[in-house]
Amino acid sequence: MTHPGDGGSGKPWVRRTAHVLRPDPDRVLARLFLPGQEMVTSGESRSAAVIARVLALADDEVERELLDLTTDFGHRHHDLEATWDQHFGLVRHRLPHAERLPAHRRRLVGAYFTQEYAVESTALFNPSMVAHPDQDGLPSGSTRFVMTVRAVGEGHVSSLELRTGTVDAAGAIELDAPPAHARVPVVTEPRFARAAFEHQLDEDPDGDRANADFVLDALGLEFGRAELDLAYGELRSQRLTRGSALRTIERFERIARRSYEVTFPPDSALRERILMPQGATESHGVEDVRMVRFEASDGPPTYLGTYTAYDGRDIAMQLLSTHDFAHLTSRPLSGPGARNKGLALFPRQIGGRYVALSRADRETNAITTSDDLLWWGPPAVVQRPERAWELVQLGNCGPPVETERGWLVLTHGVGPMRTYSIGALLLDLDDPTQVVGRLEHPLLTGTGQERSGYVPNVVYSCGAMRHGRSLVVPYGSSDTATRFAIVDLDPLLDTLCRRAAAVTRQDHARVAGGAS
Repeated sequence: MTHPGDGGSGKPWVRRTAHVLRPDPDRVLARLFLPGQEMVTSGESRSAAVIARVLALADDEVERELLDLTTDFGHRHHDLEATWDQHFGLVRHRLPHAERLPAHRRRLVGAYFTQEYAVESTALFNPSMVAHPDQDGLPSGSTRFVMTVRAVGEGHVSSLELRTGTVDAAGAIELDAPPAHARVPVVTEPRFARAAFEHQLDEDPDGDRANADFVLDALGLEFGRAELDLAYGELRSQRLTRGSALRTIERFERIARRSYEVTFPPDSALRERILMPQGATESHGVEDVRMVRFEASDGPPTYLGTYTAYDGRDIAMQLLSTHDFAHLTSRPLSGPGARNKGLALFPRQIGGRYVALSRADRETNAITTSDDLLWWGPPAVVQRPERAWELVQLGNCGPPVETERGWLVLTHGVGPMRTYSIGALLLDLDDPTQVVGRLEHPLLTGTGQERSGYVPNVVYSCGAMRHGRSLVVPYGSSDTATRFAIVDLDPLLDTLCRRAAAVTRQDHARVAGGAS
């Protein structure tokens, strides 16, 4: 059954476009390959045996292999030979006098320790969209955008991809050409936030807090690896009177591994860049980034993205931060408001505090606040499942969009047959715990081919972008592909406010009836 405004009923203010981003199995990364860790009968590892066999090849065969490899694989990668050289460097310790090997043999050894990984072989979905940091050179009324997309590859591992494009004055979307190569960043030494450690330690009641405080007292508000190691040294020097010193260091290291910084090569195009999982906490996935262009009161805008880190068993919330999508930092989030998935930041502070949408209880939409973006307080529920299409659970579909009539929140609801729909909610500008209005029927439900895919009957967004008097909504369909819809803002807001007025009239009528 279709409903007014659900995007499948021909409602003129909700329009799907013809754009579809599908997963491309030819988009590959060149990654390190280690041929097994088991031991063979000789007691040597398989890596050593493979190297010995490569070194036994005749010179003409080495040249022929390298030529064939370059022909078959070179066009699929940026500077594949440099990758082979890098991978040789990682195994050269297994070769005595490795520096004496000719360059072509070193490179071929590196090729045997390289594999292609199809980063989006399974899915490309759950996008969020923000205005690009560079808006120069555009026609009047046009907006250049950056879109984050969740890519799923071999082993169901999720990573973050970026795409770019423009929306013109008439609302027409133009996607930039698909990237020719996939580029990964260089991981650099992070600057740690003391507050992140304090918050994580507060949530671990079984640890020795006296030892933890001893380490924290030696650190500034921000610090690097050298300062942390120095604090460890002071703790170790007192290990005779601090029996759990090693356990304390282990706790700090677990927290430290959740913070990292990466920098993409300066010659990489933004849409080529891919953030693969970094560290144990997100070893199986960087999932569902909700990116927002955050307007600070005392500086330039910052792009902040909350996401779910998945290690194959447990989930944790992380916060990405960047000014240019070339250098990114990630830090752990904590607190009752940051539990479970789906934390989505408001694009500015309200009343001097950071504010976010939360789904900490797994089924309602709530508001949580923070002093430092890292610890999120107890959430206040603002929306519970009420309609047939959302009775299983509710959640948000990305950061709120500011309008003159309130904070516009796209929501998702799960109904019978695990069918996902996208709805909308309007919150008060000054007090977002107050609901102005909510849609009675979905804004978008899956139709036609959108219903078929890796997870059927799902439409889901991680963030829309306001463009003049319209809302550009990128959305994932059935956890497989990414599609787009344009929503006229004014009729959507009118519908939300009419619904709010109708509820108010009903409330007044009930009060009057009770008084009589």
